[in-house]
Amino acid sequence: MMCNAPALAQRIVAEKALDTPLPGRGETSRRLHTLAEQCRDGIAVGRLVEAHLDADAILAEILGERVAPGDFWGVWAAEPPEPTVTAERQGGRWELTGAKPWCSGVAACTHALVTARDGELRRLFAVDLTQPGVWPERGGWAATGMRSTETGTARFDHAPARPVGAPGDYLNRPGFWHGGVGVAACWFGGAQKVADTLYAAAADRSDDITLMHVGAVDALLAQGQALLDHAAAEIDAAPKDEVMARRLAHQVRWSIEQVATGVIDRVNRALGPSPLVHDREHAQAVADLGIYIRQSHADRDLVTLGRLAAQECAARRDGSDGAGEQSCR
Repeated sequence: MMCNAPALAQRIVAEKALDTPLPGRGETSRRLHTLAEQCRDGIAVGRLVEAHLDADAILAEILGERVAPGDFWGVWAAEPPEPTVTAERQGGRWELTGAKPWCSGVAACTHALVTARDGELRRLFAVDLTQPGVWPERGGWAATGMRSTETGTARFDHAPARPVGAPGDYLNRPGFWHGGVGVAACWFGGAQKVADTLYAAAADRSDDITLMHVGAVDALLAQGQALLDHAAAEIDAAPKDEVMARRLAHQVRWSIEQVATGVIDRVNRALGPSPLVHDREHAQAVADLGIYIRQSHADRDLVTLGRLAAQECAARRDGSDGAGEQSCR
C-alpha cells in the first residue's frame, strides 16, 4: 500500500517536529543533516518537507518573512515552454492565469511560491491555494517512483497573488543555490535509505562479493557526507557570495548524483533482484530516488560547471602575476 506522503509531510510540518535553521546562518550543516534524515526516513515525504523548508528560506531571504504556523507550502517553479502561467496587474493587485505543471503536493499544499511570466520577465509570487481561482489536477504520472508526492498541474484563473521581490529576485540570489545544495542533501538521504538494505543483508552474509559492495557503498556515502559538510562550511563562511554558491551547488549536485547512482548500482549487484521484487519499501526507495535525481539537468549542469570553473581559473590567472596556473587546481 502506497503511503500518503503529502499527509505525512504536512503532519511533520504542522507538529513542528523540525527545528531547521535557515541556510547561511551558521548552522547549515544541521539543516542539510535534517533534510537528509527526512529522505532517509521516506524519500517522497522528505521531498515535500524540503519544499516547505525551501519556501520558508526564500521568504526569509527576499522578504524577511517566515511561513505561518499551520501552512504547508510548495515551490512550483518549473518553466517548460508550455503551458505557462502569466501575471497581470488588475487594479491594485496581481492575478495569475494559466497552468503550472510539475507541482508536488498539488492537492495538499495550502500555499505555494509560483513563478509566472510578467511580459518577458519572470517573477515569483506567493499564492493562497485555498482561494477560488485555484484548482489542482492529479493524474498523468505513469511512473512508480515519486508517485505518492501527488505531483500534478495547478491551474489558475485570475487568482490573486502577492509578488515576492522584484523580477529576477528568485534566481539571482545566493539562496537559490543554497536550496540546490539542500536538494542534493535529500538525494544523499535517499541513497542512505537504499544502502540500508545492503547493510542489513551484510549482517547475515559474509561472502567476499557482498562485503566488497558494502565497502564500496560505505566509501561512497563517506564521500557524500564529507562533500555536504564542506558545502555547509563554505555557505556559512560566505552566505552572500552568489558566484561561489553557484559553482558549489553544481559541484555538490553532480557529485551527490554520482554517489546515489553508484549506491543503487552496488546494492542491485550485491543483492540481485530479490529485494526489488519482494521488499516493497526498498523497491519504492530505488524507484523514488531514480526519479528524484533526474531533477538535475544532467550533462547540461556539467557544461555549466565547466564554464564556471574555466572562468574562475581565467580570472585568477589574469590577476595572479604568474601563479595562476597553480591556483586553478
